[in-house]
Amino acid sequence: MTTVLNAVTAVLFPAGAAFCLLGALGLLRFPDTTSRLHAAAKAQTLGLLLVLVGAAAQMPGRHAPVLLLVALFQLFTAPISSQIIGRTAYRTAGLDRDLLLRDELADRLVRDGIPLPGHDRPQRDDDAER
Repeated sequence: MTTVLNAVTAVLFPAGAAFCLLGALGLLRFPDTTSRLHAAAKAQTLGLLLVLVGAAAQMPGRHAPVLLLVALFQLFTAPISSQIIGRTAYRTAGLDRDLLLRDELADRLVRDGIPLPGHDRPQRDDDAER
């Protein structure tokens, strides 16, 4: 059984480290904020979870709740912080809106009457009919 656990750990640790490395490279190489958010949130989270599963395979069962709490904390905080960073980039013009296929946030802000500086009102379907 120890040999199987060692083999599992030998696969999970390098795989997790590789995902963390790819996430770090994505932060350096991707051109815009949205792409960087995907690299930071998705690859980094998956890399950490793989490392935690590999560590759980080697540790006694009584330490599993601590590793589970770390994993849950990462799964809950990464999407929330990415969403906050994305909204901040959007509102401060740190995001190239021309790269967006559909700008749903602009539609919602226009509907709510919240203007964005340097952002023209998007053409909506019901406006085109008038």
